[in-house]
Amino acid sequence: MKIPRFMGYRRGNGKVGVRNHVVILPLDDLSNAACEAVANNIKGCLALPHHYGRLQFGEDLELFFRTLIGTGSNPNVAACVVIGIEPEWTNIVVEGIAKTGKPVADFHIERHGILKTVEAASRKAREYVLYSSELQREPCTVDELTVSIKCGESDTTSGLAANPAVGKVVDRLVSLNATVMFGETSEVTGAELLLKDRAATPEVGEAFHKMWSSYNDFILGQGVDLIGSQPTKGNIAGGLTTIEEKALGNIQKIGTSRYVGVLEPAEAPTGKGLWFMDTSSAAAEAVTLWAAAGAVIHLFPTGQGNIVGNPIVPVIKLTANPATASTMSEHIDVDLSGMLRREIDLETAGDMLMEMLLRVANGRFTSAEVLGQREFVITKLYRSA
Repeated sequence: MKIPRFMGYRRGNGKVGVRNHVVILPLDDLSNAACEAVANNIKGCLALPHHYGRLQFGEDLELFFRTLIGTGSNPNVAACVVIGIEPEWTNIVVEGIAKTGKPVADFHIERHGILKTVEAASRKAREYVLYSSELQREPCTVDELTVSIKCGESDTTSGLAANPAVGKVVDRLVSLNATVMFGETSEVTGAELLLKDRAATPEVGEAFHKMWSSYNDFILGQGVDLIGSQPTKGNIAGGLTTIEEKALGNIQKIGTSRYVGVLEPAEAPTGKGLWFMDTSSAAAEAVTLWAAAGAVIHLFPTGQGNIVGNPIVPVIKLTANPATASTMSEHIDVDLSGMLRREIDLETAGDMLMEMLLRVANGRFTSAEVLGQREFVITKLYRSA
């Protein structure tokens, strides 16, 4: 099969991006204001405020560092300024990003104050924006892409049409030797044994099932009923009355492909093919984790209509629900409602979505980008110290 080509940004470590952001990244919530001030001073850069970064420990701290380092290391990022309250943790993130070979600088507020910090960081951000503005797109091939997939506000049209269309694209990407990530650990409940059997090897299947079981045991240990959270009120209104119904529709997104490994949250794949990542089903959290793992484009099928975006990764929204395509048209990049009217078949739907993926890879903005939807939500495992 001929490998489709697109024009992308090739970074110093060989990874390929489809956007060219200069990110101003706060190490901690205390540094949000400084980062936003830098972004206000220097046009063409992007601040990513968040709510965490102080008094975390253990596995939670490891995930936090992995998320920030992965965000700054994402191939869609040309350069990064990191600002923190103190130098030690700030340097950990900067050193991690620096391994990619991209420009990165750190600033800390203690012993300097916010005004001097913002001035110095603004001068560096100006330098990085000028640098990034001269970077040129160059010919790349689809096998160099890393794509993530997740659905949101699903309904019966998701499992019937939109998710299978994503599955068609996933099969094509995998056959072309691209890298794809999926997850939503809670949302595969009810289809976990089917998904275990879809692993490339028995060992990978066991690793997935162990990961899923750990999550499920945690939920059971809380003594709660997830109805209203899984499935959501919107899912139920859309006809998905049980988590099993939702899960069976969810796994349509991986087509016929077998996954080759399982990943911790925000962990980058070590090879090509389809990978399962342990993620929340909360849209903004999950997309943030995949972005930190290196995804440069996200495919997002929605039934009832979900408006999530991401600051560094373009999110392609598609729906097969004619009501959503009509009432929320400004959010939808690919309207597949013709599938339910039998105007287009599944192969054609896959062609439409693949075409949009290549257009976005070449630089076309998604609806979420145009509307300024930039949700950056860090996953937190447990309470702070």
